[in-house]
Amino acid sequence: MRCELLIPGMVAIHARNAVYTALGGGAGVERAEVELGRAVVTHDGSVLEDALRAAIEGVGFGVAEIRLLPRELPLA
Repeated sequence: MRCELLIPGMVAIHARNAVYTALGGGAGVERAEVELGRAVVTHDGSVLEDALRAAIEGVGFGVAEIRLLPRELPLA
């Protein structure tokens, strides 16, 4: 599964790194792509939205919205 998290207030590189570390260390997370203001997380389906929110809140940010995304298609 893939989801996009909108993270207001994340405007510095050290914030991006903190969010990346927080998300990447979670059980079931396969991949975390983080840029300023948002993150896209690919996971095995066992990860709850509350766990993603808690990880981000643990490094001092809030989540404005979580959107489900289609799974990436493999390259042909």
